[in-house]
Amino acid sequence: MTSPSLPTSAAADPWDWTPPALSRWSRPVGLLRLDGPDTLRVLHGQTSQALEAARPGQWLGTCCIGPTARLRAVAEVLVDADGAWLVIVNGDPEAVRLGLDRVLFPADKVRLGPVTPATLHQPLGSAGPDAAPAGTWEALEGSPGWRLGDALLLPDEAPCPPWLAERRPLEPQEAERWRLQEGLPAAPGEINEDTNPFELGLAARVSLTKGCYVGQETLAKLATYVGVKQQLRRWQATSFPDEAVLPEAVAAGTPLHDAAGGRAGLISSSLQLPGGQGWIGLALVRRAWLQEPELQTGADPGVRLQLSIPAAFQTPPVGAGGGSGGAGAS
Repeated sequence: MTSPSLPTSAAADPWDWTPPALSRWSRPVGLLRLDGPDTLRVLHGQTSQALEAARPGQWLGTCCIGPTARLRAVAEVLVDADGAWLVIVNGDPEAVRLGLDRVLFPADKVRLGPVTPATLHQPLGSAGPDAAPAGTWEALEGSPGWRLGDALLLPDEAPCPPWLAERRPLEPQEAERWRLQEGLPAAPGEINEDTNPFELGLAARVSLTKGCYVGQETLAKLATYVGVKQQLRRWQATSFPDEAVLPEAVAAGTPLHDAAGGRAGLISSSLQLPGGQGWIGLALVRRAWLQEPELQTGADPGVRLQLSIPAAFQTPPVGAGGGSGGAGAS
């Protein structure tokens, strides 16, 4: 017996959703200050981005990874003349700090500060005034904080400027919907000890040409020979005409299967949409099933999920599991 088909024409595409006009996406982040002439050398060796030659005023995205390239956090680096700010956008800031502290030697000319809370505000609908050029950051005049492109990074004690305060912050469900729609990984569903940056669509945050760094051997092997075993995908499930999709049927951690029962992946995040619009989420889909338009959860008749590539997903390098593997690839 097969699952009943989803009523695709009964509801609008959930991925066509746009946030309310003149709103903002405000995310809590952790700020970690590193001072000293060896700051960029240390960050270059402990994260995935090429940072050692960065110049003051540059803003670069990176990933904090372990020796086997497992993702620990997604971060931004703001370089200045005295060192850098490491902005932990998603992941555990205290764990990142502890990891850096463990690899610092007395000879390293780096002072590692405490983690301080901050908020990253992203204007939606239209950009705010005086956006910084791409790839650069600027300190705000007259108040603490930084401008990253058209986003603002503010310490928690800093007030929002009037133009930003006038924008309505996204409600928690709206913020999660926007994250899922873009395909931005978060802990613990996507950022954990079982994933690497290539699998999560973060290839632009990885340098394959810089010198030795933690996790380099694994990432180079994935990009050149082995390929990733899975990639991040969006999924949507619309309620059946005569029954609702139960939360436990699409909960994070639920396995995905193909029509023949083959194990095809795992749901990593899920969200119920308002007004009976069904469910959406993210999933880690195994290489052999990346070209499949649908997978299902549970035993037949399971809930069918329609798959698509997230808006912000960056394709892994050539050889890093592009979805051409045949049936049976893991």
